[in-house]
This record gives sequence, structure tokens and C-alpha cells, in this order.
Amino acid sequence: MIALYSWKKLLSFVVLSVAVFVVLLWIFNTLKQSFYKITRDNQRQLVTVLSEAAPREAELAESWIVAANREFTDADIIYVDGVPGWGELTVFAPDPKLKSFFDEYNGSADFEKGYESVYYLENYFSGLDYSFNDQRVSLVFSPLIDETGYDITGFLVFLMSAEGGKNYARLLDIFMIGAFAVFVIVYFISKFFRDPAMGYIILGLFIMVGIFVAYPLFEAVRLTFLKDGNFSMDTWVSILTSRQYLGALWGSVKLGMLTATFSTVIGFIFAFVINRTAIKGKRFLSTMGLLPVISPPFSLSLSLILLFGSNGLITRQILGLKDFTIYGLGGLTAVQTIGMFPIAFLTLSGVLQAIDSTLEEASLDLNGSRWKTFSRITFPLAIPGVLSSWLLVFTNSLADFANPLLLAGSYRVLSVEAYIEVTGRNRLGHGAALSVLLLLPSVTAFLVQRYWVSRKSYVTVTGKPSARLSDLVSRPVKYSLLAFISLFIVFILGLYGTIVAGCFVANWGIDYSFTLKNITEALQRGRDAIFDTFTLSAIATPIAGLIAMMAALVIVRKKFAGKRVLEGLILAPFAIPGTLIGIAYILAFDEPPLILIGTGAIIVINYIIRELPVGVEGGVATLRQIDPAIEEAAQDLGADSTTVFRTIVLPLIRPAFISGMSYTFVRSMTAVSAIIFLISAQWYHMTVLIYNFSESIRFGLASVLSTVLIIIVFATFGLMRLLVRKNEYLEKSVNLN
Repeated sequence: MIALYSWKKLLSFVVLSVAVFVVLLWIFNTLKQSFYKITRDNQRQLVTVLSEAAPREAELAESWIVAANREFTDADIIYVDGVPGWGELTVFAPDPKLKSFFDEYNGSADFEKGYESVYYLENYFSGLDYSFNDQRVSLVFSPLIDETGYDITGFLVFLMSAEGGKNYARLLDIFMIGAFAVFVIVYFISKFFRDPAMGYIILGLFIMVGIFVAYPLFEAVRLTFLKDGNFSMDTWVSILTSRQYLGALWGSVKLGMLTATFSTVIGFIFAFVINRTAIKGKRFLSTMGLLPVISPPFSLSLSLILLFGSNGLITRQILGLKDFTIYGLGGLTAVQTIGMFPIAFLTLSGVLQAIDSTLEEASLDLNGSRWKTFSRITFPLAIPGVLSSWLLVFTNSLADFANPLLLAGSYRVLSVEAYIEVTGRNRLGHGAALSVLLLLPSVTAFLVQRYWVSRKSYVTVTGKPSARLSDLVSRPVKYSLLAFISLFIVFILGLYGTIVAGCFVANWGIDYSFTLKNITEALQRGRDAIFDTFTLSAIATPIAGLIAMMAALVIVRKKFAGKRVLEGLILAPFAIPGTLIGIAYILAFDEPPLILIGTGAIIVINYIIRELPVGVEGGVATLRQIDPAIEEAAQDLGADSTTVFRTIVLPLIRPAFISGMSYTFVRSMTAVSAIIFLISAQWYHMTVLIYNFSESIRFGLASVLSTVLIIIVFATFGLMRLLVRKNEYLEKSVNLN
């Protein structure tokens, strides 16, 4: 990618870079000096006004200094009665800390200079910084001159905050270094790269993941090792020695193991029936198997509460059960299993489709029974997929935040504990540490899975696989599996039907009379949240789609230093709990140089970063099926990288592009874990409002908003299918000759 170097090119590059650095240094130093001058002038004006207004009588000093400190917040003020070096000084300070500060530094060389200046009727601006109330302050001494204009009765000591000047100077330094680094990199790419456009794309991707992935995570991890601004292990010691937090960790792990096991079993049954048996209606079964994954996160929990809660339709109204509860481990396992088994289904479907059925046919031809063929060939070859799906569900269960918020009850999980630490106890460090702790079980499970799979070979496709599939189950077993799937689908449809029914019930659990008031009230109260959620999701969707396809192109087609690092940072958000990302963004973007908290931009950025890995993976898988010779031919004819991407690559990967955008839109509309930390009064979110309605037992309003979300999601997926179906670039024709 890099052209040949020459001494002339290198020399001009170095000379111009040095010249730009000197110019930038002069510009930013000028800005600093201008700021310091303006700050000093403002301080002089404040000192002059207060010195002239201060009483000269000691008996009035105490009440005046209290009022002055209350009214003027730009400085802490100490009133000193008496002349330095001529008798005892009487100090008046409204805060004992101010008196202690004066006593501590009285007699220092800096104070002696201040005394000398006020003795000669001059103001003294100290060049030193002091620490007061965990802030840096500078001192100003101002004499109190009597009516003659020649003598002093005392003086004022001002503790001016130096934080603003320091922060401004630091901000300017950051901008200067950043501007110089951007110039050097951009100029280097334009001068030495054969394909500058691709170099700019790679640079942009590195900047994006550096700012919005690596930096926030670094800030979150760093905070866990800080206390009062100093390095400390107190946060980790308190967490690792707390039964509450360790119990919550075990609660998350236990919930994850149960959910992953049940989801993998159900997902395997769905995948096996669809891919290894001869039945009708496979498309319908596949659609039903994917239904829970594209629904709002609170919808299934809300349905279970409406049906099996304390005042549930089935538990209380039909069965009359009073002591039954859906809250806790049982309810969480049920709702997570229903919501996450599609992950296992998708993974295992791909694995079963890839297994060469020739081995199964050979086993059957050699009089092997269907059970022996399944247990000794099909299932062992599917073990990598089984472990992968188990790991994916386990990771998603650990990071799940929405369902435990509603259904955990007294059962503790770590994701909710992290949320409580941040919002309830205002301890960001503990919340970040608990979220980091959630990564340990996921990483451990991943390493065990990789070690297990690497011990054996599961390769079966060494040539052209058989296009025929054998029916591996007998008729009774087939109908038994089909009956199980049918009952499961009926239960899922019943849950979604309950949500719709809840829209028209006056007060679920108490008054089941028909009403339309829920729809009117929910749409009125949720109008802004619906608009905000849809708008921000619509903004993020095309941006995420384009970035994902460009990143996929870079990962598959280009070779450059740091490629593995870039790929790892792009894919990292998929495995990171949403609570950790939300906390990390609060820490990273609530202070200069990037203050984004409270804006719509931080929500859009979160959407893009969180859902980018799925779009990138889809683009990578599609690009690897496309012969790079097509792109090379276009480049040989003079097309640059942007033209090749726009006119050749993007049309060919259109299904992955549209699927990635649809996924981003749907996941943005249904996001909870990170968004709940980032919403503000100006920008709200539907899922958070649904949670608030559910918490306040307004299930009718929650049902209406959940139904609206479901309608939007299905409309988006329907549009996606239409767009993909009309892709003329990938349509195949049947040759009848």
C-alpha cells in the first residue's frame, strides 16, 4: 500500500511537519496568554469591587464576610483585621477550613510577600497554586485602605480557583497535539500511500475505535483502581470480599448456565427438525424460531408478569394460586430461554447445514440405526456448534439487563447490582468494577470452549458435499419433536398475544373490562419517547451500515500494521456488557475535551458502536464469497478505492448491508442496558419508559408501547426482505439446457 520512499519526499515531509508544529505552538500559546490575561483582569475587577465594599470596622467584618462568600462564588474570601508586622492579626472566615488554611500557610514565604505588598498598599497575585477542598487555588492579597488613602486597617485574602485555567490550558494542549497528529498522519498518507482514500478510511476507523471503544473502557477500568484521585485497591477489595457481590456473581453464572443449557437444547431441536427431517412448513417454523430475538427486551417479561404474576390471569384468575411467584431464578430462566434460544437455533442451523450428509447415508447404508447414526455421527460433528451456541447464550445471559430489572425479585444478578451502584448509590467505580467482573465468566467459558474444540478434528467437507439429506428420525420421534416445537410456538404466540390484549384491559389483574384509554394515554405520554427513539435509531442506522461495510472491506481485502488490533476493537463491544459501556461513556464523555453526555449524539454513537460487530461480521462473511479479481479488474482500469467500493463492492454485498442496517435499527429501538445510563431530559427512550410503566404497575401503558415497538420492528424486517429479494446483482437463474 505504501509507495517507494525518497530522500526528497522525506525531507519535505519533515520540514513541513516542523513548520506546522511551530505555527501551531505559537497559535495555541497566544490563545493561552490571552485567556490568562482575561482571567487576571476579571480577578482584578472582583478584588477591587470587594475591597472597596468591605467594612473597615472589625465589628462589621464577621457578618460581611459571611454574606460576601455566600454571594460571590468565584472565590473563597478571608477578612483579616490588622496591619502585618504591627500587632496581632484577627482572622474572620465563615468556614473553619478557611481559617485552618490561613493558619497553615501563615508565615510562609508566599504569605510574607503578600503582607509586604498590602503594607505598601498594593495587590499581590501569587504565582503559586495551593490545594483547598480538593481543588487548586491561587492567592490574591488586597489591602483595605482607610478614608485617608494612606493607611490600611486590614486586608482580604482571596482563594481564586485555578481549575478553570488549568483545564483550559490542558484542553488547548490536547487540541494542539491532536491537530498536529492529524496533520502529520493525513499528510503522510497523501504523500506516501498509493491509495490515499483507503488510508484515510483505515485512519478513520482507528480514530473511531480509539475514541469510542478503547478510551472509555480504559477510563472505566482506571476508575476501579482510584480513590480520591489516588491509586487504590479498595474498590476491588470491597467487592471481592463482599458476600453480596460474590453472591450476585454466582447468581449471574448460575442463571447463565441454566439459560444456556435450556436454550441450546431447544435451539438444537428446532435446528434438527428443520434441517434433518422431512416435514412441511419449515419456513414458518424458522420464522417462529426467530421471533423472540427481534422483539423488545421487556415484552416477554411483561407477558409472564401479566400471565403468571401475583395478579396474573392464569395464576390468580384461572388457577386461584396465591403463593405462586414468577419472580426469581425460575422466571428469569424461563424468559431468558425463550428470548435467547434463537441465538442457538441460528448457530446450530448453520452447523447442521454444513455437515456432509454422506457420512450419515453411509451409516444408514451399513444398517446403522437412526439413533446410532445421530449419536455417533451427527451429534459429535455438531459439538463445536453446540459449544459455540452455549457460549453465545451464556454471554448474552450474563450481560442481560432488561429482564432481571423486572423479574429478578430478591434474586441477585451482577448486571442489576452494577446499575444500582451507579444510579442508587452514586458509586461509578463500584459499578464499573462489577461490570468488569462480568467479563471473567465469559472469557473463562470462551477459553474452555476453544480448548475443547481444538483437541479434536470435526472436518467433514473435503470435496463436494452431498446435496441430499437423510431423514434421521422415525415417524413417532419426528411427530414428538414436532409436537414439542408446536407447543413451544403456541406458548410464544400466547405471550405476544397477551401483550396485545393488555392494551385493551382497564387494569390487568383487577379490572379486565375493555377500554381504549390505555392507547390514548400511552401514545400521549410516550409521544416524545417514540419520536426520539425512532429519530436517533434512523440517524444511526445508515451510518452504522456504511461503517460496517467499509470495516469489512478493510479487514478482508487489506493488509496493514495493526489490523488485528483494529478488528479486535471493532468486535469487542459485542462481548462487553451494556452496563459497562454505559458507565464507561459517562466517565469518558462527561468532561473536556468531549462533553457528550446529555446529548443525542452520545446515544447515536452508542447505537453505532454496540451494533457494529454484527454488521461487520455479515460483511466479512459475504466479501469472502466474492472473488477479489472483480475489484482488481476495476482498479486496473483506473478506478480508485472509493469508486470500487461504491459501484462494485456495495452492490454485491447489498444483502449484508441491508441486514446490518436492519439489525442496527431494531437493536437501537429495543436497547436498554447502556441507554438507561445515557438518556436525558432532552432525549428519552421507549424501552426505559416501558420499564418505568411496568415498575409503577401501569401494565396497560407498557403493553401499548411494547406493541408499538413490535409493529415498528416487524415493519422494518418486512421492508428488509423486500429490499433483499429485489437484489438483481445476486439473483440466480436456472439453466434448463
